Amino acid sequence: MKSRRPAVIVLALLATTSCGLTAPGSAERNGSKVDMQQAAEKADTLLQETLSGITPGLHWVHEASSDSGCPGRKNSGTGSVTRGISIMTIVSEQRRGALLGVIERNWKSRGFKITGVNRDKELPAIYASTPEDFRMDVVVGYAGQFHLSVATPCFTDSPVAAPTTPSNTPPRQGEFPWRPDMHDAFWSTTN
Repeated sequence: MKSRRPAVIVLALLATTSCGLTAPGSAERNGSKVDMQQAAEKADTLLQETLSGITPGLHWVHEASSDSGCPGRKNSGTGSVTRGISIMTIVSEQRRGALLGVIERNWKSRGFKITGVNRDKELPAIYASTPEDFRMDVVVGYAGQFHLSVATPCFTDSPVAAPTTPSNTPPRQGEFPWRPDMHDAFWSTTN
């Protein structure tokens, strides 16, 4: 029988990063003409900046992007975007805490607020928000795979294109989530 654990993790990830967590009136409060495409580009930048703060670097692929209208704001002409990255580098159990620490320190140094920490031994996670209310998380999922995601606040509705930054490893085929399969001399070590 196939495990339901990956599906549960994906659903939990989507629930924690949905636009339901964004502040009502974000588009208006920001006093800008930012649309969902521009917000998605900002989310992509946040993900890339997080990755660039990790040494040695990790192999990664884009997850499916999602966008939706903002709940409780029917016909408001606003929406939110969620962007995600799956880490394809095998991160050993011995290195997971170190990687979580690197990411948390990176976010704090950039002025992001840590809004929650799940200290579960097998499925830890860190949640943060930027001053502009972009919600970020790093979640360790099934088999120790790391997932990074950013959910935007509500902004003016617009079409949203796929991320333009290419993944640094070939895309995977088959059912999501894809399992990490890239070895790294540091992150994959069990010592």
